[in-house]
Amino acid sequence: RPRWADLKSTLVFTAFTYGFSPVLKTLTESISTDTIYAMSALMLLGHLIFFDYGANAAIVSSTLSLNMAIFASVCLASRLPRSLHAFVMVTFAMQIFALWPMLQKKLKAQTPRCYVGVTVLFALVALAGLATVSSVGAVLFASLLLAISCLCPYCLIRLQLLKDNIHGPWDEAEIKEDLSRFLM
Repeated sequence: RPRWADLKSTLVFTAFTYGFSPVLKTLTESISTDTIYAMSALMLLGHLIFFDYGANAAIVSSTLSLNMAIFASVCLASRLPRSLHAFVMVTFAMQIFALWPMLQKKLKAQTPRCYVGVTVLFALVALAGLATVSSVGAVLFASLLLAISCLCPYCLIRLQLLKDNIHGPWDEAEIKEDLSRFLM
């Protein structure tokens, strides 16, 4: 696709989102805030479940994952105080949930080392941004990153040493009869 088409799509999306941001802001006025938060949390959880992490599985659906994330973002944007805030929230959600995964796939395919560096850099920038808001949140986020990146793989490798195959009546049936008489 030519870059001019990408630029045109970006301009159309930005113009429509900005034009409809007053509608986005008042979209869920009749729904309680607790319901919006619960619905957004469930949609973001669904996004995490259905996201394409690279596995070939039946549960993976990048379209459903993206729609759930954008729906949650629109619901949360409808609770912001101004239309401009709703516009920025939806635009940022599109960047994070739609464009960032495409960039990651392209980086991973073309330059795997750069992909790892960008991922680490992105995590550090997120950590620094969180530290400006909440130092406790930053410590918890850093602990979570270390646990998922280092501790969990270490535990998985250590637990594989304890793996043992056991046999019993639940095993598949084995045919012990000579079946050569059926072959002609």
